[in-house]
This record gives sequence, structure tokens and C-alpha cells, in this order.
Amino acid sequence: MNQRLYAVVDIETTGGLARRDRITEIAIVIFDGNTIVDRWESLINPERSIPFEITRITGITDDMVVGAPKFYEVAKKVVEMTENAIFVAHNVRFDYSFLREEFASLGFTFTRRQLCTVILSRKAFPGLGSYSLGNLIRHFGIKVENRHRAMDDVLATVDILARALSNEGGQVKTDNLVKAGIVASHLPKDISSERIRQLPDAAGVYYFYNIYGHVIYVGKSINIRKRVIQHFGNIDGKTDKFISKVSDISFELTGSELIAMLLESAEIKSLQPEINKAQRSKEYPYFVHHFFNNQGYVTFEWEKSSVKSRSNKNILNHYSSKSSARGHLYAVTEQFALCSGLTGLYQPDGGCFYYQTGTCDGACQNMENTETYNERAEEAMQFLKKSFDSNFFILTEGKDIDEYGVILIEDGHYKGYGYLSASDIKFGVDEMKECIKYAQVSPESNQIVMTWLEKHPSTKVIEF
Repeated sequence: MNQRLYAVVDIETTGGLARRDRITEIAIVIFDGNTIVDRWESLINPERSIPFEITRITGITDDMVVGAPKFYEVAKKVVEMTENAIFVAHNVRFDYSFLREEFASLGFTFTRRQLCTVILSRKAFPGLGSYSLGNLIRHFGIKVENRHRAMDDVLATVDILARALSNEGGQVKTDNLVKAGIVASHLPKDISSERIRQLPDAAGVYYFYNIYGHVIYVGKSINIRKRVIQHFGNIDGKTDKFISKVSDISFELTGSELIAMLLESAEIKSLQPEINKAQRSKEYPYFVHHFFNNQGYVTFEWEKSSVKSRSNKNILNHYSSKSSARGHLYAVTEQFALCSGLTGLYQPDGGCFYYQTGTCDGACQNMENTETYNERAEEAMQFLKKSFDSNFFILTEGKDIDEYGVILIEDGHYKGYGYLSASDIKFGVDEMKECIKYAQVSPESNQIVMTWLEKHPSTKVIEF
């Protein structure tokens, strides 16, 4: 098993804002939990003047940094020393944000797992009046020669980390904080760890906004907080680019996963978020349409969907697979005694299969009266437009313990959802419909409900 390494870091800067200010000094110590295995420090030329107040605190002057390397000259060293280690600092968000900004200015993304010794100290040493580095140094009697110089502060932080790790349960607490730190290290600049903790661990839909207040992503989950953490816990370049655009988060609780799926689908179609490209442009790959053939018979066909194939077609329904489309056509062929040669299931030369077996009246051979045949085909057409062959409510978990989520399926389609208190479920259909927030009929919503019912046959349903 590989030994865990900690890259304990401290930086001194020209000010407190990572987007505006620059690094003047950096120190890194590699600590294995027991021993310091490597250390490095360097002054950094910030390419600007150091404010007098900063010099008063740190002792670092313009003359000291004028001949020091610029950050790009030490960037490789920073990467190599922190690679495969947990990034540790006292108030880690400060140090980490400055390094991310420096790397971003060079066109690179700096991403490391992260651990804050301020938070760790609160858990390891409860009851202290302050968890600032200065107070912890005084509390533990840690010897520091040059306070507010990078290496001295790093060595003090290493001492505090070692004490926390050796404390009873310290490693467990550290493990938990490292996991949380993985999230914190990837959080957008405008999203705090506290904001993430405020998210509910319940089912619903969440929204990511950019700096202009526009929704750029919509997602759903049975545990909103956990899912958002997963977004920010990824470390690939694509995810980092996505995260950098997020400036705010909101959510809407739904009570159940099924309602969350339906709401997410509707919101993506309505809001057209830039990052939900695949879902907002989702199209079902097959469809069934109808037309009159040269002999005047209503004819049904299934086709693979494309802009060209859908053009000028009287489309009846959309399907997720070829088998679903053909299955629907088989059902109407038998139920309404239609000709399989006119429902896209059989290409006859001497009459369709049903004609040959005596169950087709010969429309495929122009032998059946077109008006009579088309009357049945019109009924089949109405059937094909429907995704469901009965009217019913689906009951799910509500947003509160004493309520139900109610989903309405009527006239063959998903119509919307709402919420009712448990005591109101006993009332009639009309009263239950009053709670429904009606939605636009869409093939995707119908498919979501159908797939759910197939996978969850014990779902509570009330037919009417």
C-alpha cells in the first residue's frame, strides 16, 4: 500500500485577492505523516511593487524579489513537488486559489486534493478560542523564528498536522477532511464549501448559473448535495472548464426520483442550458407516420428519424427503438384488423401474411372497400398517438412526510404532476386533478414514465 504524502504549502503575496494580487514567496514541505522527506522554498518576483503594509507584515521588500525567479520559472517545481500528494495549508483556500490563478495565467489547470489544517484543528483540538496559525503556534509552544515567512509558517503547519494525525482518531478525521477537500479544491471561486453543505440530501433538480445569472446546466438526483459534490469532485480538464463557469447554484425539491426526472427534462427543453447539449437536442431515433397510398388506403410506416425523414410527415409518435415502433404497429394491426402490408410490417407480393392466413380482407390486394378499411385505420391512428392505453395517477413520495407526489397520465400521455396531502388522496379524480401542474406533452416525458413503470412494477397506480 502506498504511503500517503502531504505537500504542506505556504505562500506570501502582495495582497489578499487571488485574481488581483501575486505571489512573493512560496515554501513546500513534503511530509509522510511522520517525517519531512523533502523541502523547498523560493522568493518569487511578482512583477509589481509590494505594498508597504505587506512588507511591514512579511518583511519581504521589492529589493528582495527583484532578482528572484518569476512564477513561470518555478511552476514545474511546484507541479513536481505537489504531484501525487495531498495539498495542505492553513486556510488552504487562500494558498490554493493563488496557485490556481498563477497556473491559469500560464494556460494550465492546477488541480490537487486538498486539506485545510484550520478545519482539521477544529476537529482534532476542540474548545480553543481561535484556530489561527498564530494562536495554534502559541497554544502548542511551537518555535517559529520568522513569522509570516513561507518556510517558517509551513514548518509550523507541519507540526500542527503531525499533532492532529497523532491525536486519537486523527487519521479518520483527516481521511474525511481529505474527501471533503477534494470537493473544495475544485469548487468554483464564487461557490463556498458552506454553500455546498447547505444543499439538501434529498431528491430534486439543481441548477448551475453563470456570472450573468443564466442557467448553464440542469441536473437531477435523489441526493442533490451528493450529486453536486460529484460534479466538483471530478478532476479532468473538461470538468474543470465546466466548473469555472459556475457562479451560483439553486435547487427545487421534488420528493421522488421520477418527478425529478420529469422536471429535469422539461427544464432542459425550456431553458436550453449550454452545457446540457446532449439532452436539450435529444431526439428519439424512430417514428411512425401515416399517409394515403395511391389506392387511397391509410398507410402506416416506421422510419429512422432525421431532419430529412421527418420533413412533411404526419408523425403520430416517436420511439426509443425500432422494436418499440414495430411493436406498436403490430398491436394496432391485430387490434384493428389492419393489413400488415399497410402498417409497415410486411412487403407483400401476393398479399400480406394476414391475407394468406385469411385474417386480412385484402386491402393489400385492393380488394377491401377503402372507406371501410380507413375507418378502422382512423381508430388505429388515435391509438398510435397514445403512449398509454388507460388513464391513471402515479403516486410517489412527496416533498414532506405527510404528502404524496401525484403524476397524471390521461388521454394516452403524461400531463403533469403535483402534490397532495395524504388525507386528500381519498377524494375523487377531479379533486386530485386540481393539484396537477400541467406540462407540455412530449415523447421524452412519456418515455420517462413508461421506462419507470417497466423498471418499477410495484409503483402505486390509481386508474380512473
